[in-house]
Amino acid sequence: MGERTADAVPVETAVEAVFREERGRLLAALVRRFGDLDLAEEVTSDAVEAALTRWPVEGVPDRPGAWLLTTARRRAVDRLRRDQAYAARLALMAVEAERAEPAPPADAGGDLHGDPHGDLPDDRLQLFFTCAHPALADEDRVALTLRCLAGLTTPEVARAFLVPQGTVAQRVVRAKKKIRQARIPFRVPEADELPERLPGVLQVLYSIFTEGYAASSGARLQRLDLAEEAIRLGRILRRLLPAEREVAGLLGLMLLIHARRAARTGPDGALVLLDEQDRGLWDRPMIEEGRDLVVAALTGGPAGPYGVEAAIAALHDEADDLASTDWPQIVALYDVLHALTPSPVVALNRAVAVAMRDGPEAGLALLDELAGEPRLRSYHPYAAARGDLLCRLGRLPEAAAAYRQALELAGTDPERASLRNRLGAVETNAG
Repeated sequence: MGERTADAVPVETAVEAVFREERGRLLAALVRRFGDLDLAEEVTSDAVEAALTRWPVEGVPDRPGAWLLTTARRRAVDRLRRDQAYAARLALMAVEAERAEPAPPADAGGDLHGDPHGDLPDDRLQLFFTCAHPALADEDRVALTLRCLAGLTTPEVARAFLVPQGTVAQRVVRAKKKIRQARIPFRVPEADELPERLPGVLQVLYSIFTEGYAASSGARLQRLDLAEEAIRLGRILRRLLPAEREVAGLLGLMLLIHARRAARTGPDGALVLLDEQDRGLWDRPMIEEGRDLVVAALTGGPAGPYGVEAAIAALHDEADDLASTDWPQIVALYDVLHALTPSPVVALNRAVAVAMRDGPEAGLALLDELAGEPRLRSYHPYAAARGDLLCRLGRLPEAAAAYRQALELAGTDPERASLRNRLGAVETNAG
């Protein structure tokens, strides 16, 4: 790449920051233009490589995201000119897409943001719905969307679904192969197709938010940019689909959880557990907005999973402290949630709530019943919860063993620091 200037390291940091923020929009815009995800990924990588070469010499442009998009488009055109067979195949896909819908308006300014007057006024959201095509298996299309369009890494997607990283990679490859073989066009779904695809899109948004709320790895506990992007897209969906109660439920859930963001870490970035948080730092207007959405989500028919989860979050936010939280109601809501979407994580959270309602022994018995669940073996909150309950029961050597296991599995520095503190306290008392 040639000799770099002294500003190369800061420029590399700038490229990384821009790419992390804009990757999803960049890929979505390129896929919408060229109709091929593999091509979009390849030319995106080319554009980043070009930025690393040119920005140290020329400086970071005023609109770095637009610069990357323009560069990637030029690389894509160059590739298509060199590969006529490839271009012919893409032309066929474009014809199929045009038969299904009118051509999108020409992109006039190289901006990465969608047309605010369209039915889906966001390129990324359009591609989320596109990848929720019913011809793709549920787990494949969600993995593809999270990995390629939402910008999550393979380990982050694996954590979201408690599966090995190799499984995620296989799902992405399988989804791409299906798109090619079935000639699934990258087009905006018709209005009558949206409800069928909505659950997959909601799952994607919640997975993005979850990674923002509790990062899989790194120096920070929270990735606020991801959480806020998921909320932004959730607001768009709420405006577009006001009658969909699960949209209201998910948006309410995200707002009620995100409202605690300022209290979840200390000034040094250290993790602050729920019972130690300064609830005066919680965002009360956001909580009120979330509570109104819970009402909308639970009114007019049977509750959906996101509405129930939002109701649980609202009970936490309404309490003055941990002890005054309505734990019986939370347990009852977890019973409903487990009936709607049984999962080991729901069972874990219910066990913790039972421990708060009935005591640590009752909660530990439920956690022990989950000991054979393979998806929890690499999930550090399970081991940490066991450590907390064993500590409350005075079973300190067992608590220390559980904390050590959680420490090995935890992904972020703040989580590891918190677990080391708890482990140190247990070892001191046990000694």
